[in-house]
Amino acid sequence: ATKNNRMKFMLVLMESFTKNSVAWKHKDLFDIDQLSEKEVKTIFQKASEYYTPENTFKSTAELKGKKIILFFVEASTRTMLSFELAGKSLSADVINFAATNSSLKKGETLKDTALTIEAMKPDLVVLRHSKSGSSQFFAKHVSSGVINGGDGCHAHPTQALLDAFTLRQEWGGSFKGKTVVIVGDTKHSRVCRSNTQLLSLLGVRVRLCSPRSLLPEGVESWPVDVFTDINQAVKNVDAIMCLRIQLERQKKNALAGVKDYTKNFCLSLGHLGLAKPDVKVLHPGPFLRGVEIASEVVESPQSIIFNQVTSGVAVRMAILSLLSSYAK
Repeated sequence: ATKNNRMKFMLVLMESFTKNSVAWKHKDLFDIDQLSEKEVKTIFQKASEYYTPENTFKSTAELKGKKIILFFVEASTRTMLSFELAGKSLSADVINFAATNSSLKKGETLKDTALTIEAMKPDLVVLRHSKSGSSQFFAKHVSSGVINGGDGCHAHPTQALLDAFTLRQEWGGSFKGKTVVIVGDTKHSRVCRSNTQLLSLLGVRVRLCSPRSLLPEGVESWPVDVFTDINQAVKNVDAIMCLRIQLERQKKNALAGVKDYTKNFCLSLGHLGLAKPDVKVLHPGPFLRGVEIASEVVESPQSIIFNQVTSGVAVRMAILSLLSSYAK
């Protein structure tokens, strides 16, 4: 009888796994809106499998023989390094290709750069570019998978995925009943757009808090509650995500002055006292201490900013693995 019960349990377990597993169907990752909730959970499950009990990453030969090109036209620290570490942890050959060392500096078009990379036959390309839609354009000219590492003000899907994954780790896997406020330059932030899409998909209530001049156009159609007073915005929230002030993308006079912004929107320990007692604080980086976020908040027990960096490697390992599996 015991043996039969075990057999029944194994059959139920296998049936449940088959029912809930998702066949990966994407060659590229451009934006969060490509993904279903089940596909997001597939990424999270795979990412969690790469962690060790010591909070480091497993090294595997999963992508041995695969070639990954990191093509970063815009500067990056966290995204580039975590993709490089992710690829190498999976035993892939990873090639860094910065715009400063490319023929784009000599006037070569993005299309011709894509055709040149295509001739080298990589398996995956991670592209970061200042123009919105650049990764979709690039993918039209290469047969390899393309991952959007951030395109203009448009999207940063892997950042949103690692942010949500970090919160998932803190919240024991459940997003039910949670409220997250995103504070800062929401107008020019691709991180804000992607996080709003993903957190809403996962059932999180999202708030945006910005000066009026830095709210996104058409924000009234977004699935968010909008605030211009940070003291009101952070009340009883479960997590606060600060954003970088993107002066390089702002039109003249979009922000009256950094001092005014700091006075009214810099996240302080006092603001944390208005949120839930176990509030979590995130920032995609790089962060300006004392401008967007106080140093004491960065280093507070509520801060999970550096957990985000750790999560970024595991999540990007999962994405590289899943996109590579599509081509198998």
